[in-house]
Amino acid sequence: MKSIFLSIAFVLLSSPLLFAQKSKETRLSLQECVQMANEKNINVQTARIDQEKSGYKVDETRAALLPKININGSFQDNLKLPVTVFPGDLIGQPGTTLAVKMGSHYTSNASVSLSQELYNQTSIIALQLSKKSATLSTLGIEKAREVQAFEVSKLYFLSLTTAKQKKMLEENIARTKHMSDIIKIRVDQGISKKVDYERASVNLENLYTQLSNTEATLEQQLNLIKYTLDIPLNETIVLTDTTEMPLLQSAPKVMTSFSNHIDIQMLESQKGIDSLNQKKIISSYLPTLSLSGQYAYQGMREDFKNYFQSNPENKWYGSSYVGLNLSIPVFDGLAKRSKSRQAKLDYQKTAITLDNTEKHFNANYMDALNNYQNQKNNVQRQKQNIALAVEVYNETTLKYREGLATMSDLLQDEIGLNNAQANYLSALYSFKEAELKIMSLNGEIKNLFNK
Repeated sequence: MKSIFLSIAFVLLSSPLLFAQKSKETRLSLQECVQMANEKNINVQTARIDQEKSGYKVDETRAALLPKININGSFQDNLKLPVTVFPGDLIGQPGTTLAVKMGSHYTSNASVSLSQELYNQTSIIALQLSKKSATLSTLGIEKAREVQAFEVSKLYFLSLTTAKQKKMLEENIARTKHMSDIIKIRVDQGISKKVDYERASVNLENLYTQLSNTEATLEQQLNLIKYTLDIPLNETIVLTDTTEMPLLQSAPKVMTSFSNHIDIQMLESQKGIDSLNQKKIISSYLPTLSLSGQYAYQGMREDFKNYFQSNPENKWYGSSYVGLNLSIPVFDGLAKRSKSRQAKLDYQKTAITLDNTEKHFNANYMDALNNYQNQKNNVQRQKQNIALAVEVYNETTLKYREGLATMSDLLQDEIGLNNAQANYLSALYSFKEAELKIMSLNGEIKNLFNK
C-alpha cells in the first residue's frame, strides 16, 4: 500500500515538471527569428554602442561653443621671501644697492573666470562633422541588422530544407521497407531470388544511414539557430514557416538606382564627412574671436592667526577684467595645406568607391534577376521531375510484381527518384538564396525585421 501512495505522489509531483518541459517549446516564424537575432547579435549590439558613443561625441563637440566657467583658489606660505635689488640712488645713496624683500609671509588668491567663443568657424564645422558621424553610426546599425537578417534567413531555410529532406527520406524508407517485405514473401514462395531481397536490404540500410545523417545535420542547424537567438539548447524550437512561402512581395523588376541601399547611404554619408573635414581644415586659416573675463580676490598677511578677519590692517584686494581675444593665424609651416590636400584625396577616394559600388550593384542585381528566374524554373522542373520519377518507380514496382521487370530495374528507378528529390531540395534552397539576394539589393530585406 505504501508503494502505491509513493507512486501516486511521484506522478502528481512529476506532472508539473513534465508540463513545464513541454511548455518550453518555442515556435518561430522567419520574421520572429530575424527580429530575435537582431536583438541578440553582437554586431548589432556593438553598432548600437557606437551610435550612443557618437551622440556623446556631438555633445563634446558642442561644448567648444558654450561658455567655460572656472573657479580657482590658492594659498601659499612663503617660507623665504624673494629679494629684489634697487639702486641706492632712490634713497640718496648713489653707488650702492638696496636689497628689499618682496611680498608677504602668507598669500592667497580666489578667482572666477569666464571664456566664450564668439567666432570660431572650425568649431562650428566640427559640430556639423560630429552630427554627420552620428548619422553614419545610425546607418551602421541598419547595415548590421540587414547582414544579420540575410544570414539568419539563409540558416532558417536551410533548416527547413533539411527537415523536408528528412521527411522525404522517411517516406522513401517506408516505401522501400514495404517493397522489401513483399520481396521477402516472394523469396519465401520461391518466386524471387534471395539476392533481390539482399539488394533491397542494402538499399534500405543506406536510406537509414542517410536519415541518421540528416537528423544529425538538422539538429546542428537548429542548435545554431538557438545559439544565434540565445535560446537554451535544451529547449525545443519549431520553425513555423515553410520552404514554399514567398519572400518577395511581388515579382522583381529591373532597377537602375540604388540610392536607398544601405551601403550607398553609408558611402554618401562618408563622402559628406570627408567634405566637411576638408572645410574644417580650410576654416582653420580664419581668425578666431573670444570673450574672457575674471573676478578675483587676493589676500596678503604676515600673521596667520587672524588671516580670515577683515580689518583696516588685514584687507582683501579685489581685481577684475573683461577682454576680447583675437587670434589670426599667419604661417604654420604649411601644415594646414598638407592636411587639406590629404582630406581632398580622402574625398576623391570615397567618391570613386561610391561610383564603383553603384556600378557593382547594377551588375549584381542583373545577375541576381537572372539567377532568380533560373532557380525558379529549376524548382518547377525538379518538382515535375519528382512526380515523373514517382510514376516511373510505381510502374516498375508493378512490373516487378508481375515478373516483367528485374530487381536491378527497380533499384535503378529508386536511385533516380532519390536523385530527383535531392536535385529538387538543392534547387529549392538555391531559389530561396536567390530571393534573399534580391531582397538585400532592393531593400526588401528590411521587411524581415521591421515590425
